[in-house]
Amino acid sequence: MRLRNKPWAKPLIEANPQFITTSPQDYRGRWNKRFGNNAPLHIEIGMGKGQFIIEMAQKYPEWNFIGIEIQTSVAAVVLKKQLALQLDNLQLICANGSGISEYFEDGEAATIYLNFSDPWPKKRQAKRRLTYPTFLKQYQEVLKKDGHLEFKTDNQKLFEYSLKSMNNFGMIFDNISLDLHKSEEAIDNVMTEYEKKFSQRGQVIYKLAAHF
Repeated sequence: MRLRNKPWAKPLIEANPQFITTSPQDYRGRWNKRFGNNAPLHIEIGMGKGQFIIEMAQKYPEWNFIGIEIQTSVAAVVLKKQLALQLDNLQLICANGSGISEYFEDGEAATIYLNFSDPWPKKRQAKRRLTYPTFLKQYQEVLKKDGHLEFKTDNQKLFEYSLKSMNNFGMIFDNISLDLHKSEEAIDNVMTEYEKKFSQRGQVIYKLAAHF
């Protein structure tokens, strides 16, 4: 999800620290205080324009949600929506999702969502894939013992790579769907912007849920 630089984005973010932070490490182990409750914490890495994380926050008001986005202009688009909605259970982070273990304490999260991550298709780019072992290690640290990871993509090769990477890491698969929108899970599925666009084109959506 790439947008042209928006000159209003950074000032908007700086003016609304109650909803978004660029220094998530300051809240490591203290996110419950920022939310003002001890509800389960659900994190999306790479939230795009926020369709998924916002709808999830609306659908599950009893849970807390955090959307992470590295691009300032994209994060600001989500912030605009949050300013209109004022969801108490949604916080935003404008920072690099690769540093998740620096932003959250061990066992602080209930679920991590990876939705339509960059496939980084070349072999030399494998270490950048969000399901590479170094990332899985961080997720394992951040998630509670009974926490889990959910991953969705339209990219078959990335999905196959992720299955192998997680299996080799010793993860246990709770569910694997090779055509999400034709499965039972489609009933409660919350779509992202990319997912909606791809599914309208007739592309298959892959999904897995796993735990450590």
